[in-house]
Amino acid sequence: MNAEAAWYTTPEGRRQTQREFERALKQGTLLRSPGSPIPQTDAKVLAELVEKAKAKATKAISIRLPVADLERAQRIAAKEGIGYQTVLKRAIQAGLKKVS
Repeated sequence: MNAEAAWYTTPEGRRQTQREFERALKQGTLLRSPGSPIPQTDAKVLAELVEKAKAKATKAISIRLPVADLERAQRIAAKEGIGYQTVLKRAIQAGLKKVS
């Protein structure tokens, strides 16, 4: 990853990208695909895009876990060939589905 690409993964880069997205949304210059501008007056399309973005949005958090739980997640991750954070995310999602 080059320096410019790495910058976009920083909190500052993500904030700037969000500001640019919001500005383009307000100005009606947001593009759906190359050469396909979304008219500013098309509220349905804009609302759909915002909902899709919200559905995919994530937020970094800090959480304290018992060491044993963390080690268990790491073992599961190693067996599955994925990151332990992915294992924890899936476990949280499964737990939330179960209680709702």
